[in-house]
Amino acid sequence: MKVIFSLKKIFYFILFFSMSFSFAQNGKLSGNVKDDFGNPLFGVNLTIENTSKGASTDFEGNYVINDVPSGNAVVVARYLGFKMIKKEVLIEGETTLDFVLQEDATELQDIVVTGVVNKATKLKSSVSITSVNIEQVEQTAPRSTAEIFRTIPGIRSESSGGEGNSNISVRGVPISSGGSKYLQIQEDGLPVLLYGDMSFATADIFTRFDRNIAKIEAIRGGSASTLSSNSPGGIINFISKTGRTEGGSLATTFGVDYNSFRTDLEYGTKIGEGLYFHVGGFYRLGEGVRSPGFIANNGGQVKFNITKEFEKGSITIYTKFLNDRAAAYMPMPIQVTGTNSDPNWGSVSGYDATSGTQQSIYLNHNVGLGPDGQLNRTAVSDGMHPVSKSIGANLDFNLGEGWKVNNNGRFSANSGQFIAPFPAQVATAAEIADSFGVGSTLTYANDGSLFNTANGLVSRIHMFDAKLNNLNNFMNDLRVSKQFNEIGLGITAGYFKSIQNVSISWLWNSYLQEVSDNNPRLINVTDAGGNLLSENGLYAYGTPFWGNLARNYDTQYNVSAPYLNVALDINDDLIVEGGIRYDKGRVNGSFAGGTSTTYDINNDGSISVPEQNVFAIDNANTTAVDYEYSYVSYTFGANYLLNEQSSVFARYSKGASAKADRILFSGLNYLDGDKINARDFLAQLEIGYKRKFTNGYVFVTAFQSTTNEEGGFEATSNRIIENDYKSLGLELESSYNVTEDLNLRGAFTYTKAEITSGPNDGNEARRQPKLMYNFIPTYSFSKKKNTFGLSFIGQSKAFAQDTNELVMNGFVIVNGFLEFTLVKDLALNIAGNNLFDTLAITEAEEGSITDNTTNIVRARPLPGRSLSMALSYRF
Repeated sequence: MKVIFSLKKIFYFILFFSMSFSFAQNGKLSGNVKDDFGNPLFGVNLTIENTSKGASTDFEGNYVINDVPSGNAVVVARYLGFKMIKKEVLIEGETTLDFVLQEDATELQDIVVTGVVNKATKLKSSVSITSVNIEQVEQTAPRSTAEIFRTIPGIRSESSGGEGNSNISVRGVPISSGGSKYLQIQEDGLPVLLYGDMSFATADIFTRFDRNIAKIEAIRGGSASTLSSNSPGGIINFISKTGRTEGGSLATTFGVDYNSFRTDLEYGTKIGEGLYFHVGGFYRLGEGVRSPGFIANNGGQVKFNITKEFEKGSITIYTKFLNDRAAAYMPMPIQVTGTNSDPNWGSVSGYDATSGTQQSIYLNHNVGLGPDGQLNRTAVSDGMHPVSKSIGANLDFNLGEGWKVNNNGRFSANSGQFIAPFPAQVATAAEIADSFGVGSTLTYANDGSLFNTANGLVSRIHMFDAKLNNLNNFMNDLRVSKQFNEIGLGITAGYFKSIQNVSISWLWNSYLQEVSDNNPRLINVTDAGGNLLSENGLYAYGTPFWGNLARNYDTQYNVSAPYLNVALDINDDLIVEGGIRYDKGRVNGSFAGGTSTTYDINNDGSISVPEQNVFAIDNANTTAVDYEYSYVSYTFGANYLLNEQSSVFARYSKGASAKADRILFSGLNYLDGDKINARDFLAQLEIGYKRKFTNGYVFVTAFQSTTNEEGGFEATSNRIIENDYKSLGLELESSYNVTEDLNLRGAFTYTKAEITSGPNDGNEARRQPKLMYNFIPTYSFSKKKNTFGLSFIGQSKAFAQDTNELVMNGFVIVNGFLEFTLVKDLALNIAGNNLFDTLAITEAEEGSITDNTTNIVRARPLPGRSLSMALSYRF
């Protein structure tokens, strides 16, 4: 027993000694952070360089970092709007280190990671790039992800379609069909979808901005063409938080004058030596900023990542689950008077264009034959319904002697639904009735009474019902780089691999509906002989007004792209670089058109008039697809550092964007790649100047873009658009701290875009304003505890179509926000979007009107005024 007791004493002594020794090796670092005027700064991020240890300051500007290894350390303090500071300190037990941060409106010292291989500050990069963080996003009170892009210079974002289905372009490059054809939307460095303009499956539908995002980086032109596929115009990259610095937030937002409720939650922290994670997401429920008469927005997203750091690198594993429903808004009836060159746009009587919808409780399902020939029923409340489950990993290692390797790979299982009512025609009741035969009459489907809507207008609705069967993709980007420090040379070789499935079914039907913003009723039609030609507002299983468009395509796109980038530091001030990329795509699969059949859809034992001619997918007669395409992209540029505050750069780039589903309509030989126009080319030349000041910065970039298109199908107009374009322009972005409390931020883009081929040669490109701008003043008060701000986002007039007849008026949208700090870490935010309820038209189907009469044009406006309130807690 004595021996055992002695051994126990020895064991406890060793344990105590080892613990004491262990604690002796670690200390605690604490301190306070203030600004130049002695005010404490809340939310400053402090990190120990080359470790995962860090903290954020509290309401009084205090911070504490525990378990810091003893010895010399470098502490980094970062805070938005202030200059970053690094301080060396000797950690011995409890150590105190205070900071005084100086205001710095410039972001030129931010490290660029998007669309480049050699990470550098904005000042030293030969690219045009803009960063937007979550605080800047909240200052503009956006109601959709695409609205955020409107504050980025050079980006044209037609954010009138709801939470997705937006048309996005850059620097006068055309929007010939829809989506973001020349601009790649990415999450953490990989494309969300390989092709950004697929019909009813645009990349922004599968992308959500929430508090998981640390910042958004947007590169225009530059090296984007050689560092991603289908991105010659630029890249917008959503960069996630990692949890390296501990902290989180909980926010609940609800609509004040509209039905909406949303909760966001996110948190990240260290959980071991060199091991940290971040998790977060959102859930929302409500009608949205327009009034469809039912719950249109319903769903959410969860994202998670975990990072393990090693001596020479790190591994990050990340996942995302998105299951969200949001209404898709199509063009709607708008009254236009005056002339083509000087029109007056306004709401139709009985239909408020800033708040109304064509969705209705009376049109809640679309029924017909599905892609397999069986009965199919789709809820209109599904709207845009993306479902995405993804998992990926990013490996980043420094191998020594100048060698580095990075591999970023992700698999995403994507599917969903797109359904929205589209007005194929808006006309008087008499015109619509006569289209079914002279003497036909219209009655309301819900009660059988004669049509008597005050405005006398009826919409011929084509229900865009598209099943997103399979949009799974695999993306992998491998890069190996070697730095020759003795000669200032860096070489990066990479290989991008992607497999993108595209399986979508179009199951469209036709309805008649009154023009009203209060749950528009469906309309039945009866011919002169008393025969009912429709059922509950549905007059055709298909779209005979457009020649019927039932179709199904099931294709796979296998893309390989090796690339090479070389950068050379000529001296401390001059950097030149160039890159080349070769994309090769192999496409195989099939697609099918439609066929007519007779089918008892409602199973009532009789065949109605619409059931006599049910249009369905012709699976018995498919068209094989098996072709290849390839293209070379290249870029070269230089950046010259004039001094520590300014630089100039120049760059030329040429690349291409390949088509996916939009060429499966044009009757080509899909077994011969030489006969398929699968690529559209874009070349850009840009010259820029960057300058930072003590209290601000300014970026100025002049650009020229040349686009050669081979045509793509536009579903809404049922035609192939094929033009070449040339644009010249100027981008300006600036921020300036007028005082310690007042900041002015803004950007404007001037673009002159011209069509250079075809029957419209010499005309301006449709929907392209010459001037786009934003101006965002913010003012902090009560020692920066509270903030008030406005944003003015607008554009000049533009032509509705390439024929350059009907003008869409210019507009400015005024948004505002007011944030109060109630108590420590708890804030109340009140935000208003489109405060003056401005009618802002982003696109129109008609290209002309009859002068000096009352015309009805189908156009898509931005949503009207909406007010929201949010309560957020940071921890």
